[in-house]
Amino acid sequence: MAIIETEATLHEAHRDNHTHRDVNGGWLRPAVFGAMDGLVSNLALMTGVVGGAVSHQTVVITGLAGLAAGAFSMAAGEYTSVASQRELVEAELEVERRELRKHPEDEEEELASLYAARGVDAELAREFARQLSRDPEQALEIHAREELGIDPGDLPSPLVASVSSFGAFALGALLPVLPFLLGATALWPALLLALVGLFGCGAVVARVTARTWWFSGLRQLALGGAAAGVTYALGTLFGTVVG
Repeated sequence: MAIIETEATLHEAHRDNHTHRDVNGGWLRPAVFGAMDGLVSNLALMTGVVGGAVSHQTVVITGLAGLAAGAFSMAAGEYTSVASQRELVEAELEVERRELRKHPEDEEEELASLYAARGVDAELAREFARQLSRDPEQALEIHAREELGIDPGDLPSPLVASVSSFGAFALGALLPVLPFLLGATALWPALLLALVGLFGCGAVVARVTARTWWFSGLRQLALGGAAAGVTYALGTLFGTVVG
């Protein structure tokens, strides 16, 4: 009994620890990177305008315009990109579905060859392929995974990606504008809030990468800070020249 309980505990531990992060994208990727893009682009835009010594009203309008334009651009681009990718995958699936319908024996032999190439005994590979090919939809799913490296039942949604990207970009772009909307006249509150947001977004990125949260956070903080510094310097230069 003790041995059985020990084995059961080991199986449970393996199951609990053998989980994987989301690597297909879904809503997480466009949301995280949309927020970072909104933060960096709008922070850089606003620091450039502030460097040009413009009025408080101009800074606010610029920030809100950058938020709206960027959010709609991100949403449209994400939708088009994911929709195009999905349409390409569906077209390839239709090709495979047609081949399975017209040449089932050849496709079954192809599947057997794939398993045999991976070390499965040839006779067992043929029997395995024969049984899996009984159901056309199951056969399509297996061929898609083996030949195309995709899961037909887990294709990304263009709408989910678009909405996630829009909302995340708008939220990220709002951070550097918020202090000015609340009456701030200096740049430092907006800069501080945006840099904290950049570190937070970078830390969240660690969920979809192999990096530690602090490394991802500091990296994004450095990149965003560099972009803000460069655009502030350019804004100051342009303001001096134009003025």
